[in-house]
This record gives sequence, C-alpha cells and structure tokens, in this order.
Amino acid sequence: MTEETNIFPPKPVVAEKPENNIRRSLFSLLIYAVLFYFLFDRNIAYIAALLVVLLIHEFGHFLAMKLYNYQNVKLFIVPLLGAFVSGKKQSVSQKQMSIIILAGPVPGIIAGAVLYIVNKSHPDEMLKMLANVFIFINVFNLLPVFPLDGGRLLENLFIKNNHGIRLVFTILSILFLVVIITLSGNLIMVIVPAIMVFELINEIKNQKIRDYLDGEKLQYHMEYHNLPDRNYWLIRDCILFSFQRKYGAVQPGQYQYSVIEPMLMQHVMKVLRTEFSNDLSVFQKVLFLLIYVFFIIGIPLTLFIMYY
Repeated sequence: MTEETNIFPPKPVVAEKPENNIRRSLFSLLIYAVLFYFLFDRNIAYIAALLVVLLIHEFGHFLAMKLYNYQNVKLFIVPLLGAFVSGKKQSVSQKQMSIIILAGPVPGIIAGAVLYIVNKSHPDEMLKMLANVFIFINVFNLLPVFPLDGGRLLENLFIKNNHGIRLVFTILSILFLVVIITLSGNLIMVIVPAIMVFELINEIKNQKIRDYLDGEKLQYHMEYHNLPDRNYWLIRDCILFSFQRKYGAVQPGQYQYSVIEPMLMQHVMKVLRTEFSNDLSVFQKVLFLLIYVFFIIGIPLTLFIMYY
C-alpha cells in the first residue's frame, strides 16, 4: 500500500434505513388527495380517478424497471406535484430506458381509448370522465418537455450524451412550463420550474466537475459501492471547490469525516454516472419515435374524430 493511499480513509458507508415504503406511499397519497380536494376540485369521484390514473402510470414505470433488474426500485408520491419511480442499475441501455419511459403513459392511453370505445356504446358520465383523465394525464406526460416522459424519451433517443444540447433543451422546457402554468392560472405549480432552475444550476456545476475528472482520468462511471476510497475523497474535493457557499465550513484537502458528510456523500453520488449503452440503431430510434407520435397524436386524434 502506497503512502498516497494511506491518506484516504474509507469512504462513508450508505446507511440502510429500515422504512416502510408502502406505508409512506399510502400516506403521501392521502395527503395528495386531501390537498387536491381543498385547493382545486372537491369532486371526490374525479380525485379518485386522478389518483388511480396516476398510480397505474407510475406502476408501469415500476414494473418495467423490475423487468430489467433495477435495484432499490421505489415509488415516490409528491403531494400536488405528482409521482415518480427511482431505481439503480450498474449499466443502462438506450433500449431499456426507452421502454421504461413509455411503460408509464402507453398503458394509460390504451386504457383511456378502450374506455372511450365502451362509453360510445354504453354512455355513462363517470366512464367518460375516467376515460378523459386517462387520456389527458398520459398524453400531457408525453409532451416533448423535460422532465415529462416525452421530453425524457427524446433526450434518451437523441441527446443523452450531448450536455450542451441537453442544457438548451432543459432551458426551453422550463420556459414552456412557465408559460403553461401562467396561462392555466395554477400559480402554485410554479414550484416545478423553480426546482428545475435550481437543479439546472447544480447540474452545470456538476458537469464541470465531470469534465475535470475526465481530464484527470479519474473514473466516476460506476455505482457508489464500487467507487474506490481515493476517488471518493478527490471527487469530494472537487465538490467543495465548486460549491463553496454551500459547503464553506468544510475545507478541501482535509481527508476526515465532517458533520455534513451525509450531504457530501449524496452529492458525490449525484456526480457519479452509470454506464450508458447506445444500443439502438437509426431504424430502432425511428421506430420508437413513430410509437411516440402514434400515442401522443394518433390515438387522441382518432378518438376526437370518432366523438366529434
């Protein structure tokens, strides 16, 4: 063992929290319903339909991640803002990610189309309302705007590895969301683009760190548990230099644990990148694009012609 290796203590261990994810999700779902009831719509049937559609959408992502052996797959419900699924995998492929993204909105749009067809022969206002919610929520999610599923799909297919274009795409998405929120009058949702701006600023700094790591040939394309101790502390140093206002109390170059080490550890994890495999041919990309267009335009337009 070299003298340089000796100066780097073992990286912090990720603490496994014993938590009941199902109970937490159900509690978040209850808060979501209550807030929606008092702030937006007091129609209990509509709120129930919204929550059912939301859960079916997210379970589509959830099951697709499970199918591709993602680890630590969790469903999070954020009151008023919606829900999302997270998971980890050592190596992610373009094809798998495209399927995971489409697995959310596609089943919901199909369900909505089936309900519309049933309702045409057996008219029922509740059935029509549920069909409307299925179609609207899932088609809206396919809009080509980040962080919606449509924006994520286009990013995954065409601009995943181009930081500059991704940056422009994210800025345009923020501006689009601001316009939509302003026109809708639902100003409480301005928190979404506000969070996106904050995350964008942080991501720009994180990308500069990655660029520096590439120049120094310091490997960061791996899961945290595979990260060498030396790499952890050097990436931590880069974070401390780049985020001095946030972590000003901790000095870079001092390789000892800090009281805010859990925050620094989480930040190191954000800098790390999973290996990404561009395994789609041009034909396959076009095929996914056609599927996307069919579900965002084809089915809604067909249903509109059938009914109106």
